[in-house]
Amino acid sequence: MTTSMESAPEVQQLAQWLTERVASCLEIPAEQVKPDVKLVEYGLESVYALALCGDVEHELGIAVEPTLAWDYPTIDSLVALLIEKTAEAA
Repeated sequence: MTTSMESAPEVQQLAQWLTERVASCLEIPAEQVKPDVKLVEYGLESVYALALCGDVEHELGIAVEPTLAWDYPTIDSLVALLIEKTAEAA
């Protein structure tokens, strides 16, 4: 089945990468970061949110707003946005 969305493995890989980056910023095990829990509930502060933006821009080669983690507060919502943005950039 072909859709405009990226393939499931690519979505899963992006979700895993984001989860690992967030866990690293928060200094917690990646297994504790749930895809549907708001990142602020884990204690994500603005300095780490900005660092995450930089990581996303560097890794994916796309520009994102500095408010990314506040506008898309969960891993699931971040993945959906980033899949859309990378598809637009392709």
